[in-house]
Amino acid sequence: MQNLKKSLQNTTENNFKPIPALEQPDSLRDWAEWYFDFEVTTAASSRKVQRRDLALLLSFLLKEYDTLERSVWTPRASRAFQDYLRNTLDEEGKRHWGDRTINRIFAHLKTFASFIHKHRSFPLGNPLEKLKHIPVGMALEVERALTASERNRLLDGADLLVHGGMISRDRNRYKEKRRPQRKNYRPYRNRAIVYLLIETGMRCGAVPKLNIDDIDFTQRKVSAVEKGGAVHEYRISKDGLRAIRDYLERERAEDFEKWQSTALFLSCAQNAHGTGRLHVRGIGHIWAHVCQEAGVVGKTPHSARHAMGRYIMEQTGNVAAVQRQLGHKNAAYSLQYARITASELDRVLDER
Repeated sequence: MQNLKKSLQNTTENNFKPIPALEQPDSLRDWAEWYFDFEVTTAASSRKVQRRDLALLLSFLLKEYDTLERSVWTPRASRAFQDYLRNTLDEEGKRHWGDRTINRIFAHLKTFASFIHKHRSFPLGNPLEKLKHIPVGMALEVERALTASERNRLLDGADLLVHGGMISRDRNRYKEKRRPQRKNYRPYRNRAIVYLLIETGMRCGAVPKLNIDDIDFTQRKVSAVEKGGAVHEYRISKDGLRAIRDYLERERAEDFEKWQSTALFLSCAQNAHGTGRLHVRGIGHIWAHVCQEAGVVGKTPHSARHAMGRYIMEQTGNVAAVQRQLGHKNAAYSLQYARITASELDRVLDER
């Protein structure tokens, strides 16, 4: 009885409404209750992930079919759910769920579907029996790396920010004189962020964690806290350091008066909430704005990381150099930057 009570409490926390034990339930929400009560025996952390994955499916089916009756979960509905996961983008224009994550979600759903089908067959058969996992290899998305032209346009676009970016839209108030920049706009900060991403190959998620002491202007190094909490030292170009220095000398002090934060990049003092440290979504918005101004389409901050890997490989031909700059623990990831893109291969064949 105590275990059942605990299970129902966990269910409530994960958006599954507690219901009485029914002898013959036929709602997928009811089946989820039975599944976690009688079938799942994994650790609490794994159960939490499974509940989240099942909740995604239930939310999708409810939106598409306006019901959670068992009969609506068909092979066609499963394929539609897979397509939904593969085509959903986040605020930065990147896929919200990667292929590995989608495969994990469907691995959990397959055991759930088999549990239901074993006790009461689906009208059109097991909805996931013939659905294949998405092929996932070790290859990096080097095809999405910034080209040399795109890199130059983005850096030019970042430079233009300090010469009139985000001008006030109030044309009536400033009819007879040049409209000023918005008070909460930070062109030197945004310029420095774009330069930092392009001139180091740093992951976007590491940028908000940077503190002012993480920049070594003498040794030309940036110490960043990466995934898993490990600290990695990136080398940075003179132009990248110059952009950061410009921000520190011209803009940061104004916001530091309010926030008194050690963060390298501060949100504007006009913000009413927060700690002063930028969020990763803010970094994505800054990148997207500069891309729009520069006419660069379909490239994310991670495209700059791929571009750095390709550039070092082209200049040195040394896998260890790529590994050292990007901090890859497995050299196989660095080796991927030696691959040739489809357009490069076409050019080689045409020049034969």
